[in-house]
Amino acid sequence: MSQTTTILRICLLLLASLACVLAQQDYYKTLGVSKSAGESEIKKAYRKLSRKYHPDKNSAPDAEEKFISISEAYEVLSDEDKRSIYDRYGHEGLKQHEQQGNRGGGHHNPFDMFSQFFGGGGRGPQERRGPDMQVRMDVELKHMFVGNYEEFTLPRKTLCDHCRGSGAASDSDIHTCKTCRGAGVTIQKAQIFPGMFTQMQATCNTCHGKGKTVAKPCPHCRGQKVVQSDNNLSFYLPPGAHEGFEMLFDGEADESPDWDIPGDVLVKVYAHKDAEWRRKDAGLYRREIIGVDEALLGFERNLTHLDGKTVRIARPGTTQPGHVDVIKGEGMPAHAHLPHGDLYIEYSVVMPSSVSDSTRDALEAVFAKTRSNRHRDEL
Repeated sequence: MSQTTTILRICLLLLASLACVLAQQDYYKTLGVSKSAGESEIKKAYRKLSRKYHPDKNSAPDAEEKFISISEAYEVLSDEDKRSIYDRYGHEGLKQHEQQGNRGGGHHNPFDMFSQFFGGGGRGPQERRGPDMQVRMDVELKHMFVGNYEEFTLPRKTLCDHCRGSGAASDSDIHTCKTCRGAGVTIQKAQIFPGMFTQMQATCNTCHGKGKTVAKPCPHCRGQKVVQSDNNLSFYLPPGAHEGFEMLFDGEADESPDWDIPGDVLVKVYAHKDAEWRRKDAGLYRREIIGVDEALLGFERNLTHLDGKTVRIARPGTTQPGHVDVIKGEGMPAHAHLPHGDLYIEYSVVMPSSVSDSTRDALEAVFAKTRSNRHRDEL
């Protein structure tokens, strides 16, 4: 074998090794967190992404592959020992660690991990989850017609940045409750009748079941453990969105040290009442006001639609009050289960508040024959 051939093979092996390294996922990037992310941030990222890409909820071709990658990343980063090895030695260090048989070795079933995390299938206790929040949001009808990015702000309770939910000024200010000795409950003795007693367990009144007391409260939250903040959220409202359109914000409700994960925020979108337009399902309705002359002689006019487009409407003959014209395909755009709608225009005739003498004489002359015929018919 020539020296050139040997060098070529070495180069190919190096390139293959480099390709394998590049193909290995960065667990932090997979979960979308920084290398300094804490346990709660990693949990939140896994919870959000695993629900998004679970094959039962996401039919995209690559959803299952992403779901498995997300589970693998969470398995490593949620384990203190594995994360430390990964940070120092990367994937190769983890591989050697598993080969030595530590911690059971190998990756767990991602679907079992999902069930354990969300408390399904009877595998372990379900994480304590805060209450959900439901919000009604009213938007302009034209935003539901053309689509729009909507932004809003919600008041939200978040864990205090200073004490991280402990309510204490420092860790040294947190002590074991002397009343219950950290148990969170006390045993009370009660007499049933003479000579017979029973013991009852009750929540400790000193620590309120926490098992800990705080000597000096946090100056930032005043011992409340949470602070009030503004939660800025945004979403895209698609064209033709139906009344009651729902948008779910995962884990964006109030935080509390009593909950492992916050609840969700569900936003329901409705249209403001509009002076000129209204909708019913996919149909758009508008009341157009015309004068007596237009009702009798006909008219043509331009109508400005919700998206700014000009729609030409015309009535060549007479128009009765309450008459409705239907313009096909000019209603709400198609969305989800709603088809493309039509535009319904109802005409209202406005009478003049008064007429001049000359106008009255002219009308009398025009309608004289009509009055004569009506009188003859009545006889």
